[in-house]
Amino acid sequence: MKTAAEMVRKILQARVYEVARETPLERMQVLSRRLGHSVLLKREDLQEVFSFKLRGAYNRMASLSASELQRGVICASAGNHAQGVAMAARRLGCRAVIVMPQTTPDIKVDSVRHRGAEVILYGDSFDEAAVHAQQVQNEQHLVFIPPYDDWDVMAGQGTVALELMRQAPEDIRAVFIPVGGGGLIGGMAPYIKYLRPEVQVIGVEAEDSACLQAAFAAGGPVTLSHVGLFADGVAVARVGDRPWEMARQYVDRVISVNVDAISAAVKDIFADTRSIAEPAGALALAGLKRYVQQQGPEKGALIAINSGANINFDRLRAISERTEFAERREAVLVVSIPECPGSFLAFCEALGKRNITEFNYRYSGKAQAHVYVGIQLRRGEPERQELLLQLQQQHYALVDFSDDELATLHIRHLVGGHAGLEDERLFRFEFPERPGALLRFLQQLGSVFNISLFHYRNHGAAFGRVLMGVQLGQADERTLTALLDRVGYEYHEETANPAYALFLA
Repeated sequence: MKTAAEMVRKILQARVYEVARETPLERMQVLSRRLGHSVLLKREDLQEVFSFKLRGAYNRMASLSASELQRGVICASAGNHAQGVAMAARRLGCRAVIVMPQTTPDIKVDSVRHRGAEVILYGDSFDEAAVHAQQVQNEQHLVFIPPYDDWDVMAGQGTVALELMRQAPEDIRAVFIPVGGGGLIGGMAPYIKYLRPEVQVIGVEAEDSACLQAAFAAGGPVTLSHVGLFADGVAVARVGDRPWEMARQYVDRVISVNVDAISAAVKDIFADTRSIAEPAGALALAGLKRYVQQQGPEKGALIAINSGANINFDRLRAISERTEFAERREAVLVVSIPECPGSFLAFCEALGKRNITEFNYRYSGKAQAHVYVGIQLRRGEPERQELLLQLQQQHYALVDFSDDELATLHIRHLVGGHAGLEDERLFRFEFPERPGALLRFLQQLGSVFNISLFHYRNHGAAFGRVLMGVQLGQADERTLTALLDRVGYEYHEETANPAYALFLA
């Protein structure tokens, strides 16, 4: 086990600045005003590979002998470490083979190839890719470059703390560090505590890959049975042994945050810096915001590490949608209005000059028309309550679906189709998104029941979401329930959901 002093020595001797740059520590003006705290952001997204991972990869490879460099290197990575290894290999003139999960964003894969490395896409997760990388290493006698569980890698990442402690103001309250395998926090924590033991070091994890929290609970590293992919840069099932040695001594606490909180933090970083962080890059800031909610006003600056900006552009749609949901920036209502000329105009006048995000309606031949409407909220929850009261005072019958995921994620895209099937049952499914996941879902479901409704959305979120209607036919409900249980995905019956009754049943 290494001491903090030994890690500090290794960090001071790290050779990262042969390729890396010192990144700025910037004050987030907008968020600081909103939270009532001084919030600072360490901009590791400004490295040449748009991530801090270059530091550790190069520091490890710079220590290789000439014969080892001649053999070539290999690594497993979800993307950012891969780019660091590829860039270091080009600088050091050696061959690099990178094994990446098939779920890795294209922007990371393309960047690695552009830097001259050989890419092997294998498996649906980092851990599957890592196992395959070990096999390739043994077959081709390459040198393995670990992404985090290595003292030289951790020392390279620890140079982030070296810069931060020199750049930061004297009154630091806490530093928030994203955690995947633990290389960054394993390098930064001992350096921070060695220089400033009063500063809190707080790890931040995604809820669906909280391997460091699991290690603290168990007294040592454990392997999670499942990790989510939304924050792919930290999608690791087990914290590294060496990072754990440092974390258990020098990390004060660990916070976990969900997809919505991460998405909101991506938006916060954009609002302050006009840059777009990847979900893992915004993770620490999401944890900082949760800390402020829990602790309330405190003295001292709060610092978050923006660890990267490697994100596929098409994933921004999912992030934007989850941000609106998390921050209550949209009210989703179903309002009943008379089925007669002029009623739409009257309803729009009742809404005033608010921005309408969505307006869905289909004639059903009844006396009442059900309008599905989305309304942008600039002041969040208080404005939603004002809007509901205003419409009720004007005698509009309405149902508020703002917090109903069935209505906000599915029904809004299916409004206007009444099938009139008395034996139809409606179910909502969630399954971890993987290549071919929808096909496997349908294959497991089989062909016992007639599917009467099906809606699936895949736009880079952590979970594939399916809304499915099935007809019982001659079978009974127990047979249907047994089949759905056998499929193995989390599901919820929505047959009694009022949004289904209004628009689809």
